[in-house]
Amino acid sequence: MWLKYVSVAVASMFKFIGGPLGGVALGLHWTETALLTVVGMMTSVLVFTYLGQTLRHTVLRRFFKKRKLFTPRNRRLVRIWRKYGMSGVAFLTPLILTPIGGTLVAASFGETRFRIVLYMLASAVFWSLVFTLLIDQLGTVVLGRFLGK
Repeated sequence: MWLKYVSVAVASMFKFIGGPLGGVALGLHWTETALLTVVGMMTSVLVFTYLGQTLRHTVLRRFFKKRKLFTPRNRRLVRIWRKYGMSGVAFLTPLILTPIGGTLVAASFGETRFRIVLYMLASAVFWSLVFTLLIDQLGTVVLGRFLGK
C-alpha cells in the first residue's frame, strides 16, 4: 500500500497530472489521490524554494546548457508574470508548467518564499481536486462503457 502512495506522490512531483492518473489507475480512493497529489507537488515546491540558489543553478545548468534570453517561451512567461503575477504562475503551474518549472519561474522573478509556498499550495489543492474528480468520474464512465458494464 505504501508503494502505491509513494508512486502517486513522486509522479506528481515531476508532472502534476501524473498524480491523479496514477492514483485512479492504482485504485486509490479519490481523497487519497488528491491528498497525495498535493503532497507530491508541494514536496517539489518546498525543495526548490528552500534549497536555494545552488539547486536551482545546478538544475538550470544541467538541462539548459546555452540558454537564449529572448525566446518566445521566455517572453510568454514574462507576459504572464506582468499581467497576473504570482497568482497566474501558480494557477498555470499544474496545467502548463511542472511543479519544478513553476517554482523556478516564481523564484526567478524574485517572489518571496512564503508567497511561493502559499500560492502553490492553493493551486495544488484546487487542481488536484479538479483533476482527481474529473479523471475518477470520467474513468469510471469510459471504462464502464469500454468493458460493457
